[in-house]
Amino acid sequence: MTALLASAKQAVLEEILVPARIVPVLTIDRAEDGVPLARALVAGGVKVLEVTFRTEAATAAAKAIIAEVPDAIVGIGTVLNGDDLRRARDLGARFAVSPGATPELLDAAAANDLPLLPGVATASELMQAQARGFNLLKFFPAEQAGGIPMLRALAGPFPNTRFCPTGGVNAANVAAWLAEPNVVAVGGSWLCPASDIKAANWEVITGRCIDAMKTLRKR
Repeated sequence: MTALLASAKQAVLEEILVPARIVPVLTIDRAEDGVPLARALVAGGVKVLEVTFRTEAATAAAKAIIAEVPDAIVGIGTVLNGDDLRRARDLGARFAVSPGATPELLDAAAANDLPLLPGVATASELMQAQARGFNLLKFFPAEQAGGIPMLRALAGPFPNTRFCPTGGVNAANVAAWLAEPNVVAVGGSWLCPASDIKAANWEVITGRCIDAMKTLRKR
């Protein structure tokens, strides 16, 4: 039953990620940057956002984005345990993302109605997640864990598993990652680097998003 429930929530997550193609991973140091950053991304055609629980400002920023940017589909990243998962749900997030997949976190996800994208880097981690009904996974850290050759190797024994690679994905290789048949979307921070957020370069971020989405549509 647990695996069936997880699979149902994974189907919801897939409906979010497949049309998104690119999910910006946002590390927000100042809560007041959250809303203008989200608006800049949405204006550039990037609507699915991952706000990471890496800073003290993350909770307030995510809460403000959810309340004030209705076109944004907000997920919470760097979810490490059941408490983080509950916090993400209470904020009103649409999904959660984790860099790993501990048994404790996967069990907590089974008891929570928030879809979770758990992270894996090895076949053993993938098997543990798959046993609980997770067939849509974050491949992290993607480049450091073997890159596209590793993803292709995993496709052999796990043909029904699909991935959202994150870690080392950038403007130069995003199209190559998305061309892989077992990739539904990618995550990354290149669309909104910390320097642009700090400088409030919102128009620059919007322009970068527009260019990225145009490039993907041409392929």
